[in-house]
Amino acid sequence: MTVLIIGGSGFLGTELVRQAVAAGHQTAATFASRPGKPSGVAWRPLDVRDPARVARVIADVEPSVVLNVSSGQSDWAVTADGAIRVALAAAEQGCRLAHVSSDAVFSGAHVRYDESSLPDPVSPYGAAKAAAETAVRLLVPGAVVARTSLILGHGQSGHERMVHDLVAGTRGGVLFTDDIRCPVHVEDLAAALWELALSDAAGVFHLAGPDALSRHDLGVLIARHQGLDGAQLPAGRRADTNLPGALDVRLDSRATQERLRTRLRGAHEFLREDDRSLQEPLVANEAGYGPARGG
Repeated sequence: MTVLIIGGSGFLGTELVRQAVAAGHQTAATFASRPGKPSGVAWRPLDVRDPARVARVIADVEPSVVLNVSSGQSDWAVTADGAIRVALAAAEQGCRLAHVSSDAVFSGAHVRYDESSLPDPVSPYGAAKAAAETAVRLLVPGAVVARTSLILGHGQSGHERMVHDLVAGTRGGVLFTDDIRCPVHVEDLAAALWELALSDAAGVFHLAGPDALSRHDLGVLIARHQGLDGAQLPAGRRADTNLPGALDVRLDSRATQERLRTRLRGAHEFLREDDRSLQEPLVANEAGYGPARGG
């Protein structure tokens, strides 16, 4: 089977590529600025803002399955329009499509959201993701739309790097005590995405862990996992800033979990203090944290 990962050089994309190669799939992946490190992959440059290039890449690869994990954050041309171009090209080629969305499509007004919940975004990024969801479901009715939350794993995620840097004092900022999400491990998320993508599932699915934690509480868990002093982490409230976005958003993934073989672990489980063998060098970054003190 030939698979194509749009955004394959990113944090989640890299794990999807690794699992695809390990499963023996003929794997192609795209990158925006530089190819990823995994070998055995046909790397292709792609700017999803270019409709002709998107169509050409999918037509050339002729994949059975396309996974779109690209994101330009609040850049509408990438996050919304880019996802629409991928969906159009996948529909034209008759490809199976799995599109990764975000808990940012919700306002937090209802706190807990299951797969039937309708988007009500309050940030530009959330609005772009919600628009992409709607377009994908209309253009490719058989597609998988998978919403996820804060992605962690092996010390390489943005939140893990932020914790390390804050404890080390190499950057300013705070971790919010009122910004609550349901973290998921990147390996679990990738495995669940492949399970859905390679099935006949269609519609909206939630892929998040069962533990709801503030960014600060999560940071303390990460610090302990890395052998650092969590008491060194500065705390703040997102409500006291002018940053857009929801505060408390908890993806309810129980209905999706019931149909999966892959178990989505909670942060308390995958960040056990005695499980430090998974750690690797910190190499990534991510938005969503407090401003530097005094800034």
